[in-house]
Amino acid sequence: MRTVLGWLADNWFSLVQSAGIIAGLGFNGWSLRRDGQDRRTTARLSLAQHHRELWADVHRRPDLERLLRDDADLVAQPITTAEDEFLNVVIYHFQTCWELGRSDGLLSLEALRLDARAFFAHPIPLAVWRRSRDRRDREFCRFIEETLSQSG
Repeated sequence: MRTVLGWLADNWFSLVQSAGIIAGLGFNGWSLRRDGQDRRTTARLSLAQHHRELWADVHRRPDLERLLRDDADLVAQPITTAEDEFLNVVIYHFQTCWELGRSDGLLSLEALRLDARAFFAHPIPLAVWRRSRDRRDREFCRFIEETLSQSG
């Protein structure tokens, strides 16, 4: 027993210093984890806000009213510039969501797949997609094309 007490008397400072270093490393790890969670939450909130603003345009702008209509006749009334521009922004939004889901699991790719399937089921979004897909990321195009082929 005397040897342990003697050792503690001789090395108490090193012991306290080592405990402080270990506690500091533990706190640093905890802090990094919290920061990552905070960044993910901020990214989700930002994405949700962008999503709301994007889709609010459909309800505010009369020139976009037929975007999600299943009976849109593209021969009688071709896609307008406003529709094309808006849908390219929406497709870019889909791609951003896909990148976030793929890179860090921020979003569920399966949920995104369901959204894409429903969205591209409408004639105008599908036509804009087909016209613009060659200018997009190949992996993202593969994801959308696989999704559309599964809609069966």
